Amino acid sequence: MNKKIGLFWLRDDFRFIKNHGLIEATSKHNQVVVFYLYKKDIYSDQEAQKWWLSKSLSNFKKKLNELNISLEIVETHSFKIFFDSLLKKKDFAIYWNKVYEPDYLKFDEYLLKILKNKNIIHKRFKGNALNEIHEVKKGDGTPFKVFTPFWRTAEKFFSEKIPPKERAIKKCINKKNYFKNCINAEKILPKKDWFKNFEKIWCPDELHALKELQNFVKERITNYSEGRNFPNIVGTSKLSPFIKFGQLHVETIWDECIKKKSKTIGTSKFLTEIGWREFNHSLINHFPHMLKSNYSKKFDKFPWQKNSKFLNAWKKGLTGYPIVDAGMRELYSTGWMHNRVRMIVGSFLVKHLLINWKEGEKYFRNCLLDYSPASNVAGWQWVAGCGADAAPYFRIFNPILQGEKFDKEGEYVKRWLPELKDLSKKFIHKPWELKDEKFKLGRDYPYPIVKHEEARLKALNAFKKI
Repeated sequence: MNKKIGLFWLRDDFRFIKNHGLIEATSKHNQVVVFYLYKKDIYSDQEAQKWWLSKSLSNFKKKLNELNISLEIVETHSFKIFFDSLLKKKDFAIYWNKVYEPDYLKFDEYLLKILKNKNIIHKRFKGNALNEIHEVKKGDGTPFKVFTPFWRTAEKFFSEKIPPKERAIKKCINKKNYFKNCINAEKILPKKDWFKNFEKIWCPDELHALKELQNFVKERITNYSEGRNFPNIVGTSKLSPFIKFGQLHVETIWDECIKKKSKTIGTSKFLTEIGWREFNHSLINHFPHMLKSNYSKKFDKFPWQKNSKFLNAWKKGLTGYPIVDAGMRELYSTGWMHNRVRMIVGSFLVKHLLINWKEGEKYFRNCLLDYSPASNVAGWQWVAGCGADAAPYFRIFNPILQGEKFDKEGEYVKRWLPELKDLSKKFIHKPWELKDEKFKLGRDYPYPIVKHEEARLKALNAFKKI
């Protein structure tokens, strides 16, 4: 055992299973300290995630205490300044897992170089992905730009790997504190207590994540291919926030799915969603410009419209299109939105209102518990038509037909729009056609802010310009 203190830099790794950096630290050192660097400005526009992060830290700390490991939260403005000061000491070894975002990987390179120069024991491990970014490339060594061939290659590559021997966390001999001026997890909570509702729905820890995964695989995965399209039922896994914060490793998900003896269309379809996550991470690392601007440059000339009235109506779920409004209210209330509905509300903002996808991306970033730059940016650019392997520009979701097809009885709409609870299914997705004294548009529910057919033509003309 190494006499030095083992430090583990905790990032998106709130788990004990397959947490390679933490496992290594406890296997090599009698005393281990886990530290989390809280950079306020990263979370300044991710309000919902402050709640999940704060709870994850509290829950993880309790579990670490049982293993005689302390968790310390250090607030910092800069990773570089923090490490420059830490590296003046020589009494530690340090371990961490990768985060597959360009800025993190770039900072890793800087850190690895200094640690080597200063002769400090260190090791960086694979993060929460099936494959490393550099492992999946086309035959000519260039990155994939189309999903299907990417996933075919990635899935084959991963399934042929020899799985590493599973190792477990070791309990430390005694607990030690290391950093000065640490903060409490509660300090991270958002100022507004709009997240009170989250507490009734979510429990951000590894145990709950594993339970949710097992329930999903046992009860819902068989029908996932079909069920995932209907927001009125629980047909999806709802694992995305746990994956984002690393309460679940995607390899654990893979293992659970493969264990299921009869591999159904549902299982393949679900693993394909993990594939999209891998593809999105590959994209942002090979084409980092897409994190801030259009992946496809020709969209730089697109005639987006600025319209704060429309944008606010969209955010508040007051567009007059029930399926769109239900989705936006579900998002605000729960920190999550059904995947089919994400496509519908995204398409509505970009194509019906001609508002720049970046506005939608920014709002989702603030409200989603599962926000990750790769999936959010790639998802929005896919809907807008400017991403890699994106939806064609002429594919404009009709919010009325989408509602009628995927929420036939209007159950989803009625759950989130109580003002429409008495409408029959004939009118639930087009309340403007209802002629009834008791229900009045403009008073009980807004008029549609745009007319579908007119908006569609306007969008097609705008797209033709590029």
